[in-house]
Amino acid sequence: MNIWITGAAGFVGSVLVRYLLEERPVDFAHLVLLDKRFPQTHTDPRVRMLEGDFYDPAVLEAAAAHPPDWVFHLASVPGALAERDFLLGQRVNLEGTLALLEALRARSPVVVFASSVAVYGAPLPPLVDDQTPAHPSSSYGTQKLIGELLLQDYTRRGYLDGRALRLPGIVARPPGPSGLASAFMSELLHHLKAGTPYTLPVSPQARMWWMSARCCAENLLHAAQIPLAPQEPRVFLLPALWASVEEVVAEGARLFGSDREEAIRYRPDPDLEARFGRYPPLRAERALALGFRHDGSLAQMIAQAVGV
Repeated sequence: MNIWITGAAGFVGSVLVRYLLEERPVDFAHLVLLDKRFPQTHTDPRVRMLEGDFYDPAVLEAAAAHPPDWVFHLASVPGALAERDFLLGQRVNLEGTLALLEALRARSPVVVFASSVAVYGAPLPPLVDDQTPAHPSSSYGTQKLIGELLLQDYTRRGYLDGRALRLPGIVARPPGPSGLASAFMSELLHHLKAGTPYTLPVSPQARMWWMSARCCAENLLHAAQIPLAPQEPRVFLLPALWASVEEVVAEGARLFGSDREEAIRYRPDPDLEARFGRYPPLRAERALALGFRHDGSLAQMIAQAVGV
C-alpha cells in the first residue's frame, strides 16, 4: 500500500507522519510526503519527500511514481491568512484541491480531506450536531465547504472514495505565527506547561472544542479504514471535548502546579471571542458510532497536546 500526505510538514501532517513511522499502525510500502519545504529529513527508506506546491503538475507527476491507495489531504491556507489574502486562499484551498482530485480520479484511492468546523460560520446555533447546516462566514470556511462538495461529487461518480472530517481546534501547534486566529488555544497550553505569563484574548468563560493533534491523527487514519457504502454521507463532524478556558487552566494547574493559574491573564477581544469563544455543545453521534473519538478527558488532551 502507498500513502500520500499533502501538507506533510505542517502541524497535523507532521504528527500523522510521526505516528505512521514510529507506531506503525498500518503496513505500507511507500509514504509520499508533499509540502512546500521540509525542515527535517526522514531516513526511513519508504519515505519520499517532494517539495513544492502539492497541486503543481510536476510534483503530482513525481508522486505518481508511487500510485496512492490512501491520500490524506491536509494542506491548506489557514483561516486568518485565507481571509486576508483571498486570492492565495482561492488558489490553494480551491484550485489546488480541485487539481489534486483531478490527478487522483483515474486511480480511485481513498481520500481523507481535512475540512473544518469553520464551515458552520458564526454565530453558531445552541447545539451543533450531524443535522446542523453549514453556513460559512469566512472565505476559509467557504473554501472548505466547497472542498467537501467536490469530494462528495467525485465519490458519487466513482472517481475516488472520499471522507471529509470537520476538524475542531487542534492543539498544541508549535509556538509562533500560524495564520490562525484561534492560535491562542495552543499558546495557552504551552504557557501552562512552561509556567510563563500569558494574556489570553478571550475571557475565562470562553468555550471551545478541543482535540489534541495525536487524537486528530488517529481519527484521520481511522477515516481511511472504515468501510462506507457508496451512498453513505462522506462528511463527518468529529467528537471533541467541549470546555471553557477556565476549565483548561484549572486542569493545567492540576497537572503542572498551582502557580500556573496565577500566570494567566485575560484581555478579551469581543470580536475574536464572538468567533472563537462561544462554541455550543457538540453532538457527533454518527462519528462516535463509526469509531471516531475525542481525547477522553481534559487531562489526557493536555498531556497528548504538549507531551506530558
